[in-house]
Amino acid sequence: MQNFNTFKNFKSDLPAGLVVFLVALPLSLGIALASGAPIFSGIISGAIGGIVVGSISKSSLGVSGPAAGLAVIVLVAIQNLGFEAFLAAVVIAGVIQVILGFMKAGIIGYFFPTSVIEGMLTAIGISIFLKQIPHAVGFDSDYEGNLSFWNADGHNTITGLYYMLEHISVGAIIITVISLALLILWEKDFIKKQSFTKIVKGPLVVVIVGITLNAIFINFFPSLIIENSNLVNIAVVDSLSGYANLLVLPDFGGFLRPEVWTVGFTIAIVASLETLLSVEAADKMDPYKRITPTNRELKAQGIGNIIAGFVGGIPVTQVIVRSSVNVQSNGKTKMSTIFHGVLIVLSVMLLPTVINMIPYAALAAILLQVGYKLASPRLFKHMYSLGKYQFVPFIVTVVSIVFTDLLMGIIIGMGVAIFNILMANYRTPIILEEQQAKDNCVKITLSQEVSFLNKGGLLHTLAHIEPGTKLIIDATKSISIDYDIIEVIESFKEKAKHTDIELEVIGISHRMPVNQFKNFKNVIIDSKK
Repeated sequence: MQNFNTFKNFKSDLPAGLVVFLVALPLSLGIALASGAPIFSGIISGAIGGIVVGSISKSSLGVSGPAAGLAVIVLVAIQNLGFEAFLAAVVIAGVIQVILGFMKAGIIGYFFPTSVIEGMLTAIGISIFLKQIPHAVGFDSDYEGNLSFWNADGHNTITGLYYMLEHISVGAIIITVISLALLILWEKDFIKKQSFTKIVKGPLVVVIVGITLNAIFINFFPSLIIENSNLVNIAVVDSLSGYANLLVLPDFGGFLRPEVWTVGFTIAIVASLETLLSVEAADKMDPYKRITPTNRELKAQGIGNIIAGFVGGIPVTQVIVRSSVNVQSNGKTKMSTIFHGVLIVLSVMLLPTVINMIPYAALAAILLQVGYKLASPRLFKHMYSLGKYQFVPFIVTVVSIVFTDLLMGIIIGMGVAIFNILMANYRTPIILEEQQAKDNCVKITLSQEVSFLNKGGLLHTLAHIEPGTKLIIDATKSISIDYDIIEVIESFKEKAKHTDIELEVIGISHRMPVNQFKNFKNVIIDSKK
């Protein structure tokens, strides 16, 4: 049996945490930039998401940090409130999330259908892949981490692929191609058999090679040099006091402003939904199929956001891209998440100059591989093989997310999934049996659970009962019957009197609440009486 003790999987968790760190650092910077917040606030939230949320959460592979899905909300809030008042809203959002956790609101996460979750993962894979192509050729106008269809520069995912042709860097392409070749090589069996690959992951090699190649360009091939705008860029601070000055306290007067509470409530709801979606996705990707306690996760996220608001960070959620990287890097426990947060802190304090030498093209290669794995063609084939009731919500979710954004795409995908459920209930709400007898007799056997969702199907079935028919409605197999169904039967009883239909209802009275039965007891024609 696999041992998942947090402190006994370092050989897997530390290398995985390193890879997550390499991806998370530029994402945190990019999202802070897109949010209109001080760039260091992204670093703060990345560290809090890893260390604080990772320590409290019981998610084995989920990674938390700044979320691109909140960037627009954060940008507008900072413009309207000011940064310090916005931080008060982040604290409020965290408190609301903790309350939601105690109210057991995490159960909402269990109601996302598999087709929609799979569609979300696939769509994010496609978006990552398409969004990284410009970065891979040296066109970095759109911030790292943006998965929305619309880019920060006014272009979109598709048109960005055209405009990048005007800004191609041969040096970036060389780094990308060599990086992809190394990543593919690292996946080969003969390389995996080498003991050093358990510690030295392909993405780390890619980053080192990317830095080395650009150093070679600088010294020998000036025309291929990667410009500073195409390199990771974090603040270089000389002292601990300098870092302390980067921390920002919230405006405590903001806690008395209604508009701050409105923003806090909005952040809490959106962040909680993104977290629950990511939890479902991370659990689905987990090769050991462990289940995350969602109420505990909401509390962990809430505490993380309370702390982020008090020290100058932007909101955190559990995020799919970093969680996917963690899974693909063979992380085993939440120690990989915590370690990635520790590395964010150490890199900013001890190695900012080295970090600022990493080309975005090398990171783009890593994310291109991540995107391809999430949107593998085999997944499309598998979902198609499951039939239209799984494939249609899946493909609608994929298309909707790619051409809008995560939350809007999920809403559309969920709408299609719910419509499928309603249609299924409409078509097969009951078991219809035609009994061969001297007299024309039709028997309708109600299923175990008969809810208002079955109302349309029952009405459709009853509408096709011909005059002169003996109709038996058998509820002996039913465990519960909704009020709406009883009302339909009552109405049909009145119709039967005028259409020469003989109605017999079996086994409903003892399944109805007492107050309902008193109101409808005259409806029942029980053959046992």
